[in-house]
Amino acid sequence: MIAIVDYNMGNLASVKNAFAKLGKETVIESDPSKFKEYDKLILPGVGAFGDAMEHLRERDMIEALREFAQSGKYMLGICLGMQLLFESSQEFGNHEGLGLIKGDVKPFDSTKFEQNLKVPHMGWNRMFTKEHPLFDGLDKEHYLYFVHTYHVNCTNMDDIIGETYYGYKFTSAVACGNVFGIQPHPEKSHKNGLKILENFIGL
Repeated sequence: MIAIVDYNMGNLASVKNAFAKLGKETVIESDPSKFKEYDKLILPGVGAFGDAMEHLRERDMIEALREFAQSGKYMLGICLGMQLLFESSQEFGNHEGLGLIKGDVKPFDSTKFEQNLKVPHMGWNRMFTKEHPLFDGLDKEHYLYFVHTYHVNCTNMDDIIGETYYGYKFTSAVACGNVFGIQPHPEKSHKNGLKILENFIGL
């Protein structure tokens, strides 16, 4: 069984509906004591990093998420949920993250852009992926849907499984053991997004 973590910071219905399209029942779970009962966890997220960590803290979810990751079961962070997997973020101050993957979260540096691009990065963009079970069966040139102002800075290059170009190359998918993260929204990315979720189900 797959649980979608409810900490009042994610588009839970969209994620649940995406899994339903694949014929997979999921549970929206707000009780951290029950996380260990599930086979896999989805950590969604929309909004600011500091607010999200505060919501997790208020609901006693931080240690429960860390314990779930340490159990070896699969966890997938989506958009802000991916960023929360890292050690810290510079969004509106400095905030501690879950620390499941080494690295931090920083804003797009528009001074490095080769052309006049708007931030946030919003819309369809390609992801250049390494070979990984999450990406089995994707179209060779697959586009996914992004909405974000900050991106991760991954310390360990071996943890990077996907990159995207927007002004410059940034990390858009990571895998550290059993913990995965993806910056775009697979639930909004049509066929290829559903394929990523289907692959996650099959792990």
